[in-house]
Amino acid sequence: MGMTAYVFPGQGSQYVGMAKDLFEAHPASRALIEKADAILGVPLSRICFEGPEEELRQTRNTQPAIFLHSVVLFAAMDARPAMVAGHSLGEYSALVAAQALSFEDALRLVRLRGELMQRAGEEHPGTMAAVVGLSPQVIQEVCGEAAAAGIVQPANFNSPGQIVISGSVAGVRRAMEIAKSRGARMVKELVVSGAFHSELMAGAQEGLKKGLDRATVRDARIPVYANVTAEPVRRAEEIRTLLYRQLTSPVRWEESVHNMVRDGMTECTEIGPGKVLQGLIKRIAPEVATAGVDAWRDIAQTLPVSGSESRTGETT
Repeated sequence: MGMTAYVFPGQGSQYVGMAKDLFEAHPASRALIEKADAILGVPLSRICFEGPEEELRQTRNTQPAIFLHSVVLFAAMDARPAMVAGHSLGEYSALVAAQALSFEDALRLVRLRGELMQRAGEEHPGTMAAVVGLSPQVIQEVCGEAAAAGIVQPANFNSPGQIVISGSVAGVRRAMEIAKSRGARMVKELVVSGAFHSELMAGAQEGLKKGLDRATVRDARIPVYANVTAEPVRRAEEIRTLLYRQLTSPVRWEESVHNMVRDGMTECTEIGPGKVLQGLIKRIAPEVATAGVDAWRDIAQTLPVSGSESRTGETT
């Protein structure tokens, strides 16, 4: 019998208009979105629905926006995955799905995380770059060689041959040059507000630790494949520690997917904006059947919903 995993996207998948159809078509989703605005005391829903894009792209808004969209979709689906994982920020969505974090605590944490990461990016300016076509081992060597120019380290092991590096501007740009000389097929600097998943985020860890200490973390009901270890975790204290370490550690996404397959995953559904994780999983484990839920219509097609079908066609 095959097992279904749910995966939750991270930063970069946001778009203006996200979750607006859920708000308009589904009363329970509207209530959850309004609750988020009230908890944060900011018009997060307006930023999701209307933008402007520059405002949505600020990491202190991006993180709660993607989290909200993912969790509202998950709640509307009323589904029971066998295992979950999330990419970076998406790990918080996954932990809500696994009932390790409450919606309220996780929302406050992702807002805090976004604010702390934005501040760390302003205090210690850095950047990130995608490198295509080199192995993890070669990337480690490239970063080691470039370290003379400045801090640089692998940040995301996304899929075979797609790795993101992170660090100081000088360190990353030097690593980009070395990666090209080592035969990388593509090297591209990313538009980000900081060196995420590098030691330049260390300044954000202290504040996040305080937030994590305040939050109630429970044992997960289902395995959550952690970014830091790529292994399933269920114990509350381990979850807390891994979320702290995640800020400065690489996201081991490729290994996480392999380990989910090892443990029985045959189908995988991405819950939230965009299709980034579906694309990565197709490259990592092409035998896994992938799907995505990004809008109310994706849910409405599979649900016996009364009284709201007529409204789903109103928005794009």
